[in-house]
Amino acid sequence: MDFLLYLAIVPSLGLAAQWIAWRTNLPGILLLLLFGVLLGQFVQPDAYLAELTGGNLSAGPEILFPLVSLSVAIIMFEGGLSLKLGELRDAGSATLRLCTVGALITLVGATMAAHYLLHFSWQVSVLLGAILVVTGPTVIGPLLRQVRPSRRVAATLKWEGILIDPIGAILAVLVFEHVIGGGVEDAFSLDAMLMLVKTVAVGTILGAVGGFGLTTAFRRFWVPDHLHGVSALSVGLLLFAISNHLAHESGLITVTVLGLWLTNQHRFDIEHIVEFKENLRTLLIGCLFVVLGSRVNLSDVADLGWPGLAFVGVLIFLVRPISVFVSLLGTPLQWREKAFIAGLAPRGIVAAAVSSVFALELERHAGTVAIPGADQLATVTFLVIVGTVAVYGVCAAPLAKWLGLADQKTNGVLIIGAEPWVRDFALELKKSDLPVLLIDTNYNKISKARIAGLEGVCANVLNETARADLPLAGIGKVLAMTPNDEVNSLAIRECRSMFGRAGAYQLTFNVQNSHVRRGMTKHLMGRELFGEGLTFTRMRESHMLGAAFKTTTLADEFTYADFLEKYKGGSTLIGLIKEDKSFELNTVAEPLKPVPGQTIIAMVASVALPDDHAANAT
Repeated sequence: MDFLLYLAIVPSLGLAAQWIAWRTNLPGILLLLLFGVLLGQFVQPDAYLAELTGGNLSAGPEILFPLVSLSVAIIMFEGGLSLKLGELRDAGSATLRLCTVGALITLVGATMAAHYLLHFSWQVSVLLGAILVVTGPTVIGPLLRQVRPSRRVAATLKWEGILIDPIGAILAVLVFEHVIGGGVEDAFSLDAMLMLVKTVAVGTILGAVGGFGLTTAFRRFWVPDHLHGVSALSVGLLLFAISNHLAHESGLITVTVLGLWLTNQHRFDIEHIVEFKENLRTLLIGCLFVVLGSRVNLSDVADLGWPGLAFVGVLIFLVRPISVFVSLLGTPLQWREKAFIAGLAPRGIVAAAVSSVFALELERHAGTVAIPGADQLATVTFLVIVGTVAVYGVCAAPLAKWLGLADQKTNGVLIIGAEPWVRDFALELKKSDLPVLLIDTNYNKISKARIAGLEGVCANVLNETARADLPLAGIGKVLAMTPNDEVNSLAIRECRSMFGRAGAYQLTFNVQNSHVRRGMTKHLMGRELFGEGLTFTRMRESHMLGAAFKTTTLADEFTYADFLEKYKGGSTLIGLIKEDKSFELNTVAEPLKPVPGQTIIAMVASVALPDDHAANAT
């Protein structure tokens, strides 16, 4: 296969795997690894790289792993950009304990399991234990979005997943430098402690300096907007390389601190930077797992046999629960929350990359010192990644449901605006057992909504802190229904990251905003609600003239055509509830077609508006 074709196939396979994962709710990382293994049966990346270097087989990994390290740095940078310090109110204590006491218990447990089950030497067992301290933010993130556990649990797992990666990498470096060449007792020597302090200090200082520098440059407009994303990426990679040069593996701390600094400053908006990094992260994760998966030899995995499966089982069912329950003793977390955290610790790209790098280093030592288990380090790590992703990916949702921590349904709606007709609409949704939350800046309107029995929040949805504090359990859609089209469009843009484009709706534009030159651009808005011309003003006037919301279950004896005939004086289809209890809204682009068995929600007019009134409605 031509090398150019290979370079094109890798991201295509990564995209295909992640798309299939999205369609089927399967763990994306598992599919990526499987695609990589299949690709590896035909082509090997090491062979291509060796060809480029004149047939030098050892040159392949020498070229590949620096590229892998830079890719991991970008992924960790993006992870740091997702860490909001405000979440530490709920997750700070638990995260600290999981990353210290929990990490130590995991190190000890994984080391003992590797030594006694896989018969590795103590040196390699400790190294493997250090590598497997990490979880996988690239795996945990999609699982959390799929399961949607309580906010405190989600914040704890996210912070642990991101912070534990540099900790595990540093532990692996300490083990390799002071255990492989000496003995286990060398890991606790003064040199090892000084190396640890140096690594943490270098990573933290360079990350903070980089964050301050970028913040200053962007805030003072020294860098144009179109270079913000590239500047942040370039500075992050440069600091990562410099940091690693000064202290091995401190670069992961540097990029994490850099992302943490940028996302928690309030001097300028970094949404465009975050979006750029998210797209890049998705591409890199797909490519990395496909490439690293293609380097795995299936016969080596099979050679591990039952001891390998037993090792994975001990990590999942013994080491992780013990580390979580012991480290979280005395925290505010309830036992259900602890149980779910204990049931979610998949390994991801950092474990794969670090194990591959150290496997190469151990191969170099193999000529002088024979170390039992050194040749199987990357293979065992691959088995752990596949095993943990498969088990946690399949069991996370049922476990969260059993523990009562997950949103079993996401049929609910967040409604922006609380005008009288909007409140009546919300009440009709509530009658159908759909979760509804209203948000408005007008306290009087929210008070009336609460008196009517609705849940309401008096806040500005454009405020990032206010959005983060919203109780969104069971809510999967946002409806912008204020009188102001500009506010609706801006609110939808701010909420898209929470609900996706498919779950973001707003009322259609008023006449003046639909004007070609003086109006607003259509692509700025969400999915247009209800029907053509049904603006806020039109809906409000219909309501003032006596129109009311009505819920009706269709049947063979009373179809939607019969409903239209009965209310031919005027009816507007709002949405419908399917037999599986899923809720869909009527939109301009995709009008609903109700069938018997479904329950429709409509606005029925007691007095139909004349056509000329509809044409002049603004």
